[in-house]
Amino acid sequence: MGDESKRGQDHIVVEHLEKRFGDTVVLNDISVNMRRGDVTVIIGGSGAGKTTLLKILIGLDRPTAGSISIDGLDIVKLSERELDRVRRRFGMVFQYSALLDSMNVLENVAFPLREHTKLKEREIRDRVRDKLAVLGLENTQRRYPSELSGGMRKRVALARALMLDPEAILYDEPTSGLDPITSRKVDDLILETRQRFGVTSIVISHDMAGALRMADHIVLLSQGKIAASGQPRELVGEGGDLLREFIESSGIAAERLLSERESMAGQLPKG
Repeated sequence: MGDESKRGQDHIVVEHLEKRFGDTVVLNDISVNMRRGDVTVIIGGSGAGKTTLLKILIGLDRPTAGSISIDGLDIVKLSERELDRVRRRFGMVFQYSALLDSMNVLENVAFPLREHTKLKEREIRDRVRDKLAVLGLENTQRRYPSELSGGMRKRVALARALMLDPEAILYDEPTSGLDPITSRKVDDLILETRQRFGVTSIVISHDMAGALRMADHIVLLSQGKIAASGQPRELVGEGGDLLREFIESSGIAAERLLSERESMAGQLPKG
């Protein structure tokens, strides 16, 4: 889990990343610094390069050029075996939860422990129950994914992602296909998880409202390049034409969202 003493230090540093498929450039000179414990939202429309960047970040694909350093270790240069060890430091919440329909909640959440540890069955079940309780899912153990709401499925997927005590969690389009109320709950869940477990959070999204609501840092991708990058307040003020167009086409009141966020932050206890 996240080390609170390292909060705010460089965690995942991407430098001059490039990805080509033949003559097609999918990512071009991507550089972004994700600090430990922050929520970084990588946003953009279809074809912007978000999914390719996600795959490279978790080691499922390799870049054509550039580096990705995790606590100073460049994972681009690692062997497949070494990379597998690094992957375990990441939790992953997939777009449509990716729960196994044939397994109940307890079995789904226990899956990473059974695959990657040698814990006894009783300890696995105890750990799963503890994690489900923390996420408000105490009475769901014997239910199947088809019996859960979209928001509850996200919580179960998050419980599974947390089972190996990752230091970072990547969320792939976490609010895709959800109604506005459930989307807001998922945004809150990402912030709660960061607060409770100290994890670094990387959110791949097309949801500008969610980005403004929860991000410490927003990266706007367009056609494989960074079109804008910065904190929400500075981006809304100075993000340029493309960011303004993205906000307008999303139909959101950016200033109202930022004011709500700042008001909520002012009410939080200090320290």
